[in-house]
Amino acid sequence: MSIRVKDKVCIVTGASAGIGLADARLLHSEGAKVVLTDIDRERGLEAAENLGDGATFIWQDVASEEDWISVIEQTRKMYNRLDVLVNNAGILLPGSVLDTELNDFRKTQSVNTEGVFLGCKYSIPLMEKSGGGSIINMSSVAALEGISLACAYSASKGAVRAITKSIAVFCREKSNGIRCNSIHPDGVRTAMVGKFALGKEEVTSEDLENMESLTSNELMLPIDIARVVLFLASDESRFITGAELVVDNGATVTPNL
Repeated sequence: MSIRVKDKVCIVTGASAGIGLADARLLHSEGAKVVLTDIDRERGLEAAENLGDGATFIWQDVASEEDWISVIEQTRKMYNRLDVLVNNAGILLPGSVLDTELNDFRKTQSVNTEGVFLGCKYSIPLMEKSGGGSIINMSSVAALEGISLACAYSASKGAVRAITKSIAVFCREKSNGIRCNSIHPDGVRTAMVGKFALGKEEVTSEDLENMESLTSNELMLPIDIARVVLFLASDESRFITGAELVVDNGATVTPNL
């Protein structure tokens, strides 16, 4: 059996649950050394412990420049290299343009947009010294179509899409061996999506199962996105950069779904 990312060093943000946890598990199972980061210390430590050797948890607020500097430095000290960055951490505060408070808009941008910017900014130098690498930014179909009740979130994910392309061109011009791509999921069965879709502060596993009734389009599982992350992290995608990989079961090309 092939080990698709054997000995690659990967940082995955927002890795204590949902898509980030699925990313970390799959990358680790395929031979990577994974640094999991999150603001949920208890669940993050548990996730890394469950993965075992080759998995480390570091507490991080992705909106903090100091935290990013620290995460990259700790990764350098542990492995002296970085091959893959998965900018997965994000928040979704619902609200239309009229309902969204400025503070909530700014908070969303600080996590979803500035977090990605900082991750890329501080990861690229270590990736360059490692001989190149892959940056994978988690965007959303919200960057590609109008979602009236997710104004701040849509703006942040549109920025992630644009930042990704800018970085891809920058790295290609520098010939530093770094690729940068964005993934645009829709309808993933996670707590974040469940809270938005069901209008609840907290969701149960039963709530997530019942989400299927809200759409005629089949909902995905986090592992479905993790498989795309694995592909972009591996050398199989070595000529793919600046791309936006839409994983939505055709929702954006068939809006009536």
